Parts: sequence; C-alpha cells; structure tokens
Amino acid sequence: MEEKIKTGVFSNGLIWFGAAVSIAEILTGTFIASLGFQQGLAAILIGHVIGCTLLYFAGLIGADTEKSAMETVKLSFGQKGSLIFSVMNIVQLVGWTAIMIVSGAAAAGGAANLGGNWVWCLIIGALIVLWIMAGPKNLVKLNTAAMLGLFVLTVILSVVIFKGKMTASAGGGLSFGAAVELSAAMPLSWLPLISDYTRTAKKKKTATLVSAGVYFLASSWMYVIGLGAAIFTGESDIARIMVTAGLGIAGLLIIIFSTVTTTYLDAFSAGVSSVSVSGRINEKRAGVAVCVIGTALAIFAPVSRFETFLYFIGSAFAPMAAILITDYFVLKKDSSTSPFSFSNLVLWVIGFAVYRVFMRIDIPIGYTLPVMAIVSGLCIITEKVFGGKKNAR
Repeated sequence: MEEKIKTGVFSNGLIWFGAAVSIAEILTGTFIASLGFQQGLAAILIGHVIGCTLLYFAGLIGADTEKSAMETVKLSFGQKGSLIFSVMNIVQLVGWTAIMIVSGAAAAGGAANLGGNWVWCLIIGALIVLWIMAGPKNLVKLNTAAMLGLFVLTVILSVVIFKGKMTASAGGGLSFGAAVELSAAMPLSWLPLISDYTRTAKKKKTATLVSAGVYFLASSWMYVIGLGAAIFTGESDIARIMVTAGLGIAGLLIIIFSTVTTTYLDAFSAGVSSVSVSGRINEKRAGVAVCVIGTALAIFAPVSRFETFLYFIGSAFAPMAAILITDYFVLKKDSSTSPFSFSNLVLWVIGFAVYRVFMRIDIPIGYTLPVMAIVSGLCIITEKVFGGKKNAR
C-alpha cells in the first residue's frame, strides 16, 4: 500500500489546472466553432457547469471517505461489482494516455518542424514517466514551475488568437445540445479519477471545491482558445497557429508540458485503479506500465479524433456517478460489504442505454443532465420499493 501524503489546497488546484491545460481540450473547442462565438461560448459554459458540478460531488465522496475513485464505487456497486468499473476505467485511461500522447506529439512535431511523430511520442512518454516517478511530494515543486510557465505561455497564445478578425465559422453543423454535451464530456471523463487526488486533501471540502473550480475555469479557457482559434484565425491546427504567430520554442513548451501534466493524471490514476482490482499491485509501477503501453499505442495504433470516445465515456460514467452520488448524499447507502449490488448494476445498464438513445435526439441542455436525473430518480424509487435499512451508513 502506498503511503498517503496529505496534500494542500494549492497543490490540488495545481493538479487540476494541469489537467485542464491540454491540446486535447483546445482541439475539442475547435469542434464547436460551427455555432459561432456567442453560442459556442454559451455551450462551453453550460456544459462545464454541468460536468464540474458532478466532478465536485464525486471528488467530495473521495475526500470524505479518504478512498480512491474506484474504491468509492464499491459503496454503490459492491466489492465485485465495482471491478467492472475499475477495469473499464483502466481501459479508458490507457486510451486517453495514447490519445494525449499522439495529439501532443503531432502538435510538437508541427511546431518544431523536426523529427517524426514517434520521436515526440517517446519524449513525451519519458517525461510522463518522470512525473510519475517523482511522486506526490516532489511533484508540488515540479508542478508549480510547470504551471507558472504554462499560465504565462497560454496567456500569450490567447492574445495571439483573439487579435485576429472574426472569419466564417469553421466545421459542419454541430447542434447546440451536442456542443453542450461535448463540453460536459471532458470534465465527465475525470469523474473516475478525481477522488484519487482529493482523498489525500487536508481540507476536504475546500480542496475539492478548488479542484473543481480551477478545472472549470482552466478547461473553459482551453475550449474558448480552440473556439477562438477556429473562428478568429480560420485555423484548427494549434501547431500551425503557434508557428504563424512566431511563438517558436514557447509554443513547443506549451504543447509538451500541457500534454505531460494532463496525461500524468491518466497514467497515475490507472495505477490507482489497478490497486482496486488487486491489492498486490504497486500503483506507481502500474502507472509507469500504462504510460509505456499508451506510448506504444500512440506510435503504432491509429489514434486520432476522439469525439466518439468522449461520448462513450459520458454514457458509461455519467450513470455510474448518478448512482454513486444519489446513494452517498441522498440515500446514505453503503453496499461495500456486499459482493454485488444487482439493482444498481441494472440501473447503470438502463442509464447507459438511455444516454445512447438520447444521443439521437437534439436536447438543448445535452444528454448528461437528463440521463442523470432519470437514473437518480429510478435509484430513489428502487430503494423505496425494494430497499431496506440494512445497508444504511
């Protein structure tokens, strides 16, 4: 078992600033450009309010119980039932690691105009391993330096983009509801991870609020940069924008370190989730292994656009979070001593199916909020009809 080092509010904020500042978030913002700037901005903010509110409550459960994200899932789905989500989470984190590395490598190669993608994949992968091996104690100093640099460079990038004149909207016909969901999907992708970091917070509620709040601000900012890049410069290739703007080495540093600070969380949390599958696994070594696998996939597998991947994450983890939040805060249930909670597993399947059906309907507020409301309502009804007090906390 890894020693738990208590983390402060500042270090939690740094972690989630680093999580948000990424090429993937900027690229996702470019997908929304077809709505125009005003509607696109509204969709970004609404989606992030939805996603980050859920992120806060999921993180608060981990902070209260001092359990990792996948350990908290046992509260609703049981010891064995939670393994389904642990394995699913590890798979999606390996996928995210590959996507982030290949996106960062492609952008770095374009900005530097030097070396093949595989070279940059190896460089970024090696830096992520360094971040993992540094550990939480040393990571505070490392992250502070990296985040300060990223903040300054991202401000410069923002100024460069928004100095341009508005051009015709880029892209095809994404509906407002789909744009809201695409904005909510990124914070939703962190739902199975946030407790891995809030579990060690000294000031539980404050650190969780700061984590979700910082992510909201930084992630919205990244989306707006992508939106602005597509609308004000007519360009969705961030590397090309940086080259045109003459950012040079500064642009390359934004790309590399934003990719490293975000992907570190994916790889490290995959290690933490591995411990939920088997207590004999060392979470740091497992994180390094995930990084190595992700780097190999980035080099050899066809990993590129990821909108479909984001929607899948939403359909899988939004119903899970709805059940967990309802059980913990409303019903005060604890199923962690049982092997399975069959009723909650059935509700999760229903939630997953409803989400996929709603994807075919244009709902102005996206799919996450109505799906979670339906699942939460069913959860309460099921407990009142079939439940009892034996699992109450």
